[in-house]
Amino acid sequence: MGSTNIRQKTRLKRKKRIRKKIFGTMQRPRLSVFRSARHTYAQVVDDTAGHTLAAASTRDKEAHSGPKFENKVEAAKLVGKLVGQRALGKGIKEVVFDRNGFLYHGRIKSLSEGAREAGLIF
Repeated sequence: MGSTNIRQKTRLKRKKRIRKKIFGTMQRPRLSVFRSARHTYAQVVDDTAGHTLAAASTRDKEAHSGPKFENKVEAAKLVGKLVGQRALGKGIKEVVFDRNGFLYHGRIKSLSEGAREAGLIF
């Protein structure tokens, strides 16, 4: 009953491997991405202080105020643009991308492309 499924276990293993190498500083914070079955979330995190500097998700008002999306990949691209704009508004230009154990395709790739379009460098 209390066990996690195999996909989640393998994702968490990948996450541990990635997080050993990736660390966000104030000069280059970490852009962390999470995707659930329905929504996509992104945060710009300073790991030295342990603070979230900017965040965006498909649950934000900006994401809901526009027209409905055809698919979740387009919604993830908007989340990338939103988090990129919010980070640039706080003076953050360079980030380290943390895919959080997810494979780099689909929504994760789309989110990173949206953040790059907004002006983030990684």
